[in-house]
Amino acid sequence: KSVTGGRPRPFVFRSARVRLPTTMVFTGIVEEMGTVVALDRKADLVMWDGSKSEGFVLKIKCKVALQGAYIGCSIAVNGTCLTVTAFDAETFEVNCAPETLRRTDLGDLAIGHLVNIERSMAAGDRNSGHFVQGHVDEAGTILEFRREGDSLWVKISLSDAILPFVVPKGYIAVDGTSLTVCEVNQQEKWFNLMLIAHTQQCIVIPKKKVGERVNLEADCLGKYAAAAVGGLRERVHSLERRMLITQITAGLAITVAPLLCFMALSRRSR
Repeated sequence: KSVTGGRPRPFVFRSARVRLPTTMVFTGIVEEMGTVVALDRKADLVMWDGSKSEGFVLKIKCKVALQGAYIGCSIAVNGTCLTVTAFDAETFEVNCAPETLRRTDLGDLAIGHLVNIERSMAAGDRNSGHFVQGHVDEAGTILEFRREGDSLWVKISLSDAILPFVVPKGYIAVDGTSLTVCEVNQQEKWFNLMLIAHTQQCIVIPKKKVGERVNLEADCLGKYAAAAVGGLRERVHSLERRMLITQITAGLAITVAPLLCFMALSRRSR
């Protein structure tokens, strides 16, 4: 406590002010469906050193995502975090790197196709989905659509690379939509999910056909947890190997020592 005018004043704890970033990750709650209006492979994109090179430019028409847009802002297109390089009153443009085209379904797009659009989440916003980074793991293939009442079952294939991170009742982002995994088949390498009637109207998945691809991003928290446990597992395995070597060495010593003693005594008795 401090003293003012001879009288004690109780000490008051004051919380430190922490400056949060103005934007964070995505939520997986699609804000709108945009329309692809241009797909260009441009040969005159300027590199950092002034030279020019070929690149893939995607132009999308939308409304909501343009509110508050600026050069350099992040917008998720089918769940892929992309940087806005140009925009006007109706459209925005993004560049797609070769790695982006390899990992995602964006290379499958054509003029007129609809895409899921979401702006990055502001720090003070509610997250009604889950933490979506916009870093697509791979593109899965739609295997089946099946109706049940007003809901729609969707079965999607996936690879061994992300299979460990997809669990029943866990999160997954499919074309940027935060969804709940229902079933996972480890042997056949697929999972399924159910879309309610409202969601069917707001996203592109029901508009695709069996055999078409969708972007998949496993829950990032699960991936970080697996990475942390993986490091611990390696250390445990290393210790187990050392213990095994020590046990084998000790066992050999216990076995050989009596034999050596017997041989030494035999020599002395001769």
